[in-house]
Amino acid sequence: TLTGHSEGVALVCSLGNRWVASGSDDKTIKIWNITSGQCEQTLTGHSEGICSLCILGDGRLASGSQDNAIKIWNIVTGQSNRTLLGHGKGVRSLCAIGGDRLASGSYDKSIKIWNTRTGQCDSTIPTVHRNGVDTFHVDGGGRLVSRDDDGIVFVWDLS
Repeated sequence: TLTGHSEGVALVCSLGNRWVASGSDDKTIKIWNITSGQCEQTLTGHSEGICSLCILGDGRLASGSQDNAIKIWNIVTGQSNRTLLGHGKGVRSLCAIGGDRLASGSYDKSIKIWNTRTGQCDSTIPTVHRNGVDTFHVDGGGRLVSRDDDGIVFVWDLS
């Protein structure tokens, strides 16, 4: 059992064989050693609860929050080295789409594609979702699949 958040845990994200990250309504992300059960890092910086987490590789983690922001974290140091702003409502879903690119979906019904190294929004996909974008998946053919609470699934060609 991993205990340490002061409010509900919204999600968890595997960071490999020994580590897991948890995001909470208490505005923190905790990095856990699942072998020892110990919290190794507490990441702070969001002003609202955490809605989404995504491992980016090379020691980086992305987090989305109800504060409309995405933060890019160095897992080793526990520091946020970039904040991505552009959504009008909370960031509900994140998905690494290769290289330094990240897709984000929001309660504002938009999908944005970001360069995580520069912090720039490369594009905003005009969406027809009626509710906030809930879940993403990237297939091997360069397509992004999104869904919302209405149960509608859309496929977007990223090429």
